Amino acid sequence: MHFRLADPDAAFAAVGLVQDIRRPRDWMPFDKAPASDTWTLTFPRPDVDRMEYRFKGVHRDGRDETFCDPANPLRAPGAFGDKSVVEFPGYRRPAWLDDPRAGAEPLGGDLLATVVPSRALRADVVVRVWSSRGAGEEEALPLLVAHDGSEYAAYSSLLRLLDRLTIAGRLPPMRAVLLDPVERDEHYSASAAYARAMAIDVLPALAWLAPTPPGRNVRVGMGASLGALAMLHLHETRPDTFGGLFLQSGSYFRQRSDRHESGFLRFRRISRFVGEVLGGESARRPVPTVMTCGTVEENLANNRAVAAALERRGYAVRLHVNRDAHNFVAWRDTFDPHLVDLLTTVWR
Repeated sequence: MHFRLADPDAAFAAVGLVQDIRRPRDWMPFDKAPASDTWTLTFPRPDVDRMEYRFKGVHRDGRDETFCDPANPLRAPGAFGDKSVVEFPGYRRPAWLDDPRAGAEPLGGDLLATVVPSRALRADVVVRVWSSRGAGEEEALPLLVAHDGSEYAAYSSLLRLLDRLTIAGRLPPMRAVLLDPVERDEHYSASAAYARAMAIDVLPALAWLAPTPPGRNVRVGMGASLGALAMLHLHETRPDTFGGLFLQSGSYFRQRSDRHESGFLRFRRISRFVGEVLGGESARRPVPTVMTCGTVEENLANNRAVAAALERRGYAVRLHVNRDAHNFVAWRDTFDPHLVDLLTTVWR
């Protein structure tokens, strides 16, 4: 595949490609012939069905800027801004995004935004509770709890999926709780303080804000990257928390294989927890678990190792490898059928 950037005014002294497919991620240099006004780069076709990227231009005064490909109108949203996208032959958007029966119908249901004070974190935890259409305010319903919930809703259309599938009858009336992190890198990195805050502050509040049926645990926890790690850590340390887990591209750092991540503030704490998962005996309360990870993600091997360890310890676990990388659209594209099947299993 070939990338090009026209530079007729010679604005840039150098141009590079920024992507999450292979290292170096933040700089693969373009070439420009002496008599040309176009920067070019040949990039081997990666083992994915879509690829997100940006260009970085270095000005002659040393300033640099990162921007989308001006020749490519296709964009993907993300927490750090839009990226340009290449969709290769074979890529298919999820059918529920383009359901002609839904058209441009706005998101339905009710969304309640509030905060839950946490003594354990010495902070307020932002909580948004979405209830499907027609749900009674005090009605006991099955519950999906999402780390980085607002970003899942904004960049992965999570609530749109749930709204359309509850309308279609593929999911029952339900609620979803969108949790936003206070200090993401600290609290989502196998933090005992965060697990304690969830157990003694947030979940008791959810019993009032989002009541579930008595008896069987119908709470399902989901998260991506560090959010997936934190969900697994929460369930492992507080085994009555969830009745199912949906873990996407988990940041399961390991001491021996992830030295490139060792600069992360809580690398040792994460690798210690992952070591406990990999070497642990039978789980106190194994639950149905679905994991997803991209074909080109550096942590795919770790996700496979964690999936095998969870299965050995009694979890009913499935790992789906998606032909994409570490991004919100990749995570969105695995919701149906994998998240839907998990919810159906737990809520059956």
